[in-house]
Amino acid sequence: MKLYTYQKDDDGVDRIGVGCTGWPGLLWPVEAFGLSFADMNDLIRRVTPAQLSRMADAEQATEGAAVRLDSVRLRAPIPHPEQDVLCLGINYADHAVESARFHEDAFLVNRKKAVYFSKRTYEATGCGDPIPSYEGLVDSLDYEAELGVIIGRDCKNVSEAEAAQYIFGYTVVNDVSARNLQTAHNQWYFGKSLDGFTPMGPCILTADEVAFPPALAISSTVNGEKRQNSNTDHLIHSVAEIIAELTRGITLRAGTIIATGTPAGVGMGFTPPQFLKKGDVVTCEIEGIGALTNTVE
Repeated sequence: MKLYTYQKDDDGVDRIGVGCTGWPGLLWPVEAFGLSFADMNDLIRRVTPAQLSRMADAEQATEGAAVRLDSVRLRAPIPHPEQDVLCLGINYADHAVESARFHEDAFLVNRKKAVYFSKRTYEATGCGDPIPSYEGLVDSLDYEAELGVIIGRDCKNVSEAEAAQYIFGYTVVNDVSARNLQTAHNQWYFGKSLDGFTPMGPCILTADEVAFPPALAISSTVNGEKRQNSNTDHLIHSVAEIIAELTRGITLRAGTIIATGTPAGVGMGFTPPQFLKKGDVVTCEIEGIGALTNTVE
């Protein structure tokens, strides 16, 4: 099952939609299943297994309630995360190599432990929405296709063996980065956190649709040219390890988003670097979840 946040007729009202397996191109408002949630954060916190089962079956929806997916404006599935997005840096071996080539000191490539940082996200960018270029501030705009893990219930002191039980679902995150800001400061926070730098979507794929640990093809293109091509099975630090390590000292609340890192092929990895410019169309895609497309403006 896929869960969307969308707007209809440009009325500015966020709605939750359900994409049922076997019905491509259609979504049903959650109200069609006799349910109501304030937003996606509220759904993640309150939905029951029985309600999820009901939403997964299009036959249980109100007849005639479906709308075409291509007739609505997709928002990020969680437009307003309640906390910063938690991120991993240098979590694919091939990306570590290209990062060191670009700026060894800034990218901490010799660390054995996971590199964690956070990404300020007041409002996540939806599929089809623009990525700002920040002319005069950013001279090295970059893309990073990443698997986003959505925590399904509050958790603390979770073992690796238990980690899968706490995952609500998965999404695609483009960890847009200003490389000049990222490398100029001792912390990555500023260069990762400018407004509009967290495209996410097009949906949340519920965890029951994916074998654990997730081994999904992940890729990106710029103007149709393939840049990244890998698999989430190549993570250095696995999803289970990440959740177990973080929850040893942090309570992860339901709705928390973890961006698990990016494979090789980002703009800074080319010689010379191939950074984004105005008008470029970036698509990040993960098998089973879908494609997240945004244009730089």
